Amino acid sequence: MTVSLTSNLQEHVELFGRLSGLSPAVKQAADLIGTALAGGHKLMLCGNGGSAADSQHLAAELTGRFVKDRRPLAAIALSTDTSALTCIANDYNFDEVFSRQVIALGRAADCLVAISTSGNSRNVIRAAEVARAAEMHVIGLLGRDGGRLLGLCDVPIVVPSSITARIQEAHIFIGHTLCAMVEEALHLA
Repeated sequence: MTVSLTSNLQEHVELFGRLSGLSPAVKQAADLIGTALAGGHKLMLCGNGGSAADSQHLAAELTGRFVKDRRPLAAIALSTDTSALTCIANDYNFDEVFSRQVIALGRAADCLVAISTSGNSRNVIRAAEVARAAEMHVIGLLGRDGGRLLGLCDVPIVVPSSITARIQEAHIFIGHTLCAMVEEALHLA
């Protein structure tokens, strides 16, 4: 099949027609995030490439504003500090760039959103492992079959697709839904 706007739109529409099956997991994730933030805890997000951009995007929606003016919410994307990323990658290895930040910044009852379209990103897996060891909640925004991250998540949200671009489109849609649900749960919207 030739790639066109029409063919990509067809894939997108078909996938989004199946996302309602993820509603229970999305609700559970929003509840975990809302409870953490209401209790004075924080949300950390991590991912690579487009998933790093999604992490930053969602953290900005929470620390800035999403729908209405409201108090800022404690959210941080672990992909934003280039000095920490390059120091950790150089002195240890790239697999540890998120996990060392989770160890330094994370506390029990905080939440980590681990974003990986394959579910097999080693540095995201390491972050989830140390988050679980620290008694943090781990939410996965995943794709394909969930990969190795599936078993490390308290709430895995697995987009039913094997096409990276479509998974990423669904991830940002789900992320926006989480932001709206959290604002509503905290009576901020």
